[in-house]
Amino acid sequence: MIKPISISLSPNTEPDDTKLAFKLLFQPWKWKKGENIELLEKQFKKYLGVKYTFFFNSGRSALMAILNSLGLEKVEEDKSSSSPFADARETAEVLLQAFTCNAAVNPIIWSGFKPIFVDCNEKTFNIDIEDLKRKITPKSKVVMVQHTFGLPADIDEILEICQQNNLILIEDCAHSLGAAYKGKKVGTFSKAAFFSFSRDKVISSVYGGIAVTNDEFLAEKLKKYLMEVRLPSNFWIFQQLLHPVLMNWLILPTYSIFGKYLLILFQWLQILSKAVHWKEKRGLRPGYFPKQLPNALAILALDQFKKLEKFNKHRKEIADFYREELKASSFGLPLASEQIYLRFTVKHHKAHEIIKKSWQNNLLIGDWYTTAIAPHDTKLDKMEYKVGSCPKAEKLARETLNLPTHINISEKEAKMIVNFLKRWR
Repeated sequence: MIKPISISLSPNTEPDDTKLAFKLLFQPWKWKKGENIELLEKQFKKYLGVKYTFFFNSGRSALMAILNSLGLEKVEEDKSSSSPFADARETAEVLLQAFTCNAAVNPIIWSGFKPIFVDCNEKTFNIDIEDLKRKITPKSKVVMVQHTFGLPADIDEILEICQQNNLILIEDCAHSLGAAYKGKKVGTFSKAAFFSFSRDKVISSVYGGIAVTNDEFLAEKLKKYLMEVRLPSNFWIFQQLLHPVLMNWLILPTYSIFGKYLLILFQWLQILSKAVHWKEKRGLRPGYFPKQLPNALAILALDQFKKLEKFNKHRKEIADFYREELKASSFGLPLASEQIYLRFTVKHHKAHEIIKKSWQNNLLIGDWYTTAIAPHDTKLDKMEYKVGSCPKAEKLARETLNLPTHINISEKEAKMIVNFLKRWR
């Protein structure tokens, strides 16, 4: 098998997406400005039932926009200090769960606020309600709730806690576009929410994100923030358009021969961008955040958005297959509740060994998250995370691995993964 079974290398792209990206490479007049942002806004407003939408070049940028529009007390980042919070006694605190990515943490730091990590529930992978209650202080201003892997968090209880403690709720919907809680779309319960269209999310335009709200005052602030940030450079846009083309036409078809080395080379030469810049692993901000969403990536996002229901239906079918095939195995399975299954996350005490062995067999199953804050080489101290502060999250990081559910995974390929996993008892 030359082409790998992969979970994250441009997983959502179908032939029409790749052809569209290739065509756009030769239409630079469409890269920055165009009508597609407005079309995307109309589509999302109608789908989510929200009043206001603001598009950025990533979920990180969208979160930064929200945080900077709330009018909270903050500090300016001190470049000479090892920690931007060294003297920030009154800085507003943002509570968020561990068992997450540094992409959820960094915008808090970059915006001048202090992240406070809450443990997570071992069954749902979402925020632990009791630990949330314990970690609220007079400086707590925001709760950011993550709908992990597409499973909605317990919004009713979280909303009640926020109301009792005068906290602002933000929904992190990076994993959960299309998911619903009690029949209502996630992203519509909070003061503001953000979604991601990164290369391995529910829909993918390589990079992209959106901030949404029904609050008129906040919307005015978000509009002003969006107008103040610029569009990314032409070279950055070129990198993103090239990603699905090289990935699907060159790297993946030759992956086990030389494709994996081409990927490393192209990223080293900055021909292709990385999902997470090395600076982000150290709490530093790359220059391309925050930026507006360019028209070319809006075109890719629109093409993906029309497939959303098909994508999520397929995810559910593949998840049902995994559940049936693994129900008698030694793997701990995710809750059989209504969710979109961005990934099908299972538990095993040898999870890290299984991931390593699978990659050696060209089965690139997922490692979200092998540390409390991913990727694994993230400097936890730069994230303001203290080891031992979220023991359940750290335990899950040792015991979980993810199985692919995206549109390019067939039942035959899912069966190959299942057969591989059944070697572990």
